[in-house]
Amino acid sequence: MTEDYPEIPTPSIDQIPDELPLLPVRDIVVFPYMVLPLFVGRNISIKAIEAALLSSNRLIFLTTQKNQEVEVPETQDLYQVGTVGIIMRMLKLPDARIKILIQGVTKARIQEFTQTNPFFSARIETCTELSTALPSLEKEATVRSTREALGKVIGLGKIFMPDVLTVIENMEEPGRLADIISSNLGLNVETTQGVLEIEDPLLRLRRVNEILGNEQDVLSMQQKIQAEAKGEMDKTQREYFLREQLKAIQKELGELDDRSEEVAEFRRKIQEATMPDKVLKEAEKQLKRLEKMHQDTAEAGTIRTYLEWMVELPWNHHSEDNLNIPQASQVLHEDHYDLERVKERILEYLAVRKLKANMKGPILCFVGPPGVGKTSLGKSIARAMGREFVRMSLGGTRDEAEIRGHRRTYVGALPGRIVQGIKQAGTNNPVFMLDEVDKIGTDFRGDPSAALLEVLDPEQNHAFMDHYLGVPVDLSKVMFITTANLTDPILSALRDRMEIIEIPGYSEEEKLGIAQRYLIPRQLEEHGITEEHLLLTDPCLARIISQYTREAGVRNLERELANVMRKVAKHIAEGKIKQHQVTPRNLNHYLGVPKYVPDQEQEKDEVGISTGLAWTETGGDVLYIETSAIKGKGLLTLTGHLGEVMKESAHAALTYIRSQAKSLGIDPDIFAKQDIHVHVPAGAIPKDGPSAGITIATALASCLTNQPVKRDLAMTGEVTLRGRILAIGGLKEKVLAAKRAHIKTIVMPKRNQKDLNDIPKHLLRGLQFIYVENMSEVLKVALRPKNRHTLNSAITHGNNSSGRRKKVASSVTRRPLRQTVPKTR
Repeated sequence: MTEDYPEIPTPSIDQIPDELPLLPVRDIVVFPYMVLPLFVGRNISIKAIEAALLSSNRLIFLTTQKNQEVEVPETQDLYQVGTVGIIMRMLKLPDARIKILIQGVTKARIQEFTQTNPFFSARIETCTELSTALPSLEKEATVRSTREALGKVIGLGKIFMPDVLTVIENMEEPGRLADIISSNLGLNVETTQGVLEIEDPLLRLRRVNEILGNEQDVLSMQQKIQAEAKGEMDKTQREYFLREQLKAIQKELGELDDRSEEVAEFRRKIQEATMPDKVLKEAEKQLKRLEKMHQDTAEAGTIRTYLEWMVELPWNHHSEDNLNIPQASQVLHEDHYDLERVKERILEYLAVRKLKANMKGPILCFVGPPGVGKTSLGKSIARAMGREFVRMSLGGTRDEAEIRGHRRTYVGALPGRIVQGIKQAGTNNPVFMLDEVDKIGTDFRGDPSAALLEVLDPEQNHAFMDHYLGVPVDLSKVMFITTANLTDPILSALRDRMEIIEIPGYSEEEKLGIAQRYLIPRQLEEHGITEEHLLLTDPCLARIISQYTREAGVRNLERELANVMRKVAKHIAEGKIKQHQVTPRNLNHYLGVPKYVPDQEQEKDEVGISTGLAWTETGGDVLYIETSAIKGKGLLTLTGHLGEVMKESAHAALTYIRSQAKSLGIDPDIFAKQDIHVHVPAGAIPKDGPSAGITIATALASCLTNQPVKRDLAMTGEVTLRGRILAIGGLKEKVLAAKRAHIKTIVMPKRNQKDLNDIPKHLLRGLQFIYVENMSEVLKVALRPKNRHTLNSAITHGNNSSGRRKKVASSVTRRPLRQTVPKTR
């Protein structure tokens, strides 16, 4: 229903009442002389319109809301400056809304609100246009400048109604010109309200000129972006149509082959591979070359292989790390027995990774004898972290191209094994194990150890350059783990980039736990038998460890267990289905006679035979040194395939004994009348090292004084010409060797006393350590003289041969270690 009201003349400013109903409007600012329709639906707005229509002048005050989202505005939600308007027409809509036609009359400012319910009513003050006494020339210049700016804006695509443009062309008043332009520019409410509130008409027109200049810049940029997008789209469409035409022509000529499909497939895979920018640029370049050349050429095959490598590498695909520390700890304990230091290091890495996501991966190097679990530990680390595992054996590698790859110009060129491993893993953050890093060779083809520097350096491997790919490959997310038996052969610069973690070997107790928890279940499964068919007692298992194996790891132990399993499996396959119980009494039926039995020299104290502890590549070992004096000319004979270091130790030990001959009760003339022979058994095995000095000296002293050496005592240390004892290395391996040989007492340099803190306490159980600083202390505890008082006096006197008296008996330290440790760790 439309209601038309008789026209009434537009009231002058003086005729406008001081108090009017207030209509809040949203999304629009009403200017004077502006005619526009409004849709009203809120209850307070409808009642304000009804109150205005009941008055004789049909005037209403319109002001804009500050926040259009507010449904029921308060007084503070409304702008203070608005426009007085007259209602020209009203239409009631079916949905209970009202449509009115409003004409703005003049600007006004709210003085106070006289009513807020059921509709707003306010006391207002009309705003008169201020007119400053400016020269007409400046006024004309501002008006022209504004019109020119408006013309540029319209030229850039801004739409204005033709009748509005006609009004603008004929408008000379600055205030009304500013109002009509602002109301049709489509600006945001805040900017338009700011223009409305400027009372000076010339200043308001200048503000509109500034707005037009800003709008011109925005429209210019928008037009540029649209032109670029349209140009790119036109180029793409043109290329598409040309390709379709080329396909149609080739089809008509019968020359259409699989090359186009192959190129399209490569293009799709390149887009899906999410390559870095440099890599993407190179891949697209090679694809364009492939597209232009004949498919049967040799170079086309090379490019095809290259593109296959590029699209199959996991440039942006990675696996999520398992940062649950307790769960990772449980996985490590399930897979490996003991190795607490290694497990703690991995858990520390995961903890730091949890706190800092973009940390650089550590380069761990596990060093230890064969069979101690270095490689399998890498698999456990990958399983604990939830990453893929890749293993690369470096043993015997001599070609640098194995690491960096071959250049594409060579026939049969391929990427290096590092890139191949990344592709095999399918992720860019696997656990990558470089096995046997100490066995890398060198020849005319380069030094692979030097090539590994870039791979393992956290400061460089984020842009590793493979010769085949020719683009940088990010290896910073890869966790590299290396293994080695020895650290000495590793290039010093390469060793400096790695964190060395030593795994010296296992004691018999630890081997027993490993066999029960891991080796026996695995061998049972591999041989298809169960615990119902085989009962292997603990005493029998202990005998296998002590008498059938002698190693730092457990590899031979697993082989011996496999021998037992095969014989049981044979009996079961023959139909003898029963439980086979293997005990120490019938063990020889399965494994034959023991391979290692206690040496006869250990059964009693012997003269001229001392027991030493040695470090080998396969762990610690017990070394027996024999000496004998025979009639001759004072020559020293060394046998047993000794190295240069041990030969020097023997000469130094003999010199010390000769210097102390008088104090030891040895006839000095005997050295000129007798030859001395030092022999180390197992002569086919090379022996060398700087820790046999005190063992040789003890054997020489025993031989020349006819005093036996204690059979249950072993020693390690180097001696100087003055009898001072030097520190040694490989203490844990030597302790394990003593445990395997059932030795109870170990004589060691006092400087190595601190190293016992790094050895697990359960390995020290049952051992007695004697710390010595000079050779006289060693002889005092190692020799078993017939007259102890005489020897003690002789040794004490010999230590003071220079005329100074000094008691050393109190410096000999004995500290039995008998800590109670649980059997299972």
